[in-house]
Amino acid sequence: MKKALLLLLVVFGAMGGLKAQDQGDVRIHVLGQYGLKFDDAGIGAGVEYFFAEKFGLMPSYTQIFPEVGNSSNFSTDLRYYLSTGKSQVYLMAGYSLTFENTQPGTAGTKRQLSGANMGVGAVIPLTEWVGLSTEFKFQSQGFAQTYFRFGLAFPL
Repeated sequence: MKKALLLLLVVFGAMGGLKAQDQGDVRIHVLGQYGLKFDDAGIGAGVEYFFAEKFGLMPSYTQIFPEVGNSSNFSTDLRYYLSTGKSQVYLMAGYSLTFENTQPGTAGTKRQLSGANMGVGAVIPLTEWVGLSTEFKFQSQGFAQTYFRFGLAFPL
């Protein structure tokens, strides 16, 4: 309990550190994700570029670890930031391409699925050079799964 309280104090105490997004800014994201429908975990990375005030474009790659086979995902998401203050909340929509191989080593088991993404997220500053990034993201392709994504954002 003391550790959780200390973590909350550190998070809220450092809220002013991560700078607001301005045109031309770039962030590197390192993330983990968890599929809420099929319990698929994954790790990935992305680069977010702010091409206009309050608008960011983030391509990302995620390696997913299903129980059987292997899977990966490439997404490109457009983010619109509702707030630019201490807690940066955004809405996102984009395109996603998933590569699956349900039985590695067997012919005819690979497939590609494409579809839309939509979701909501937030970036919360921890220090001046790192922020906590969280997101709920629905992907329409394949089994239409919602993912919880979490990680760190590093401004450049």
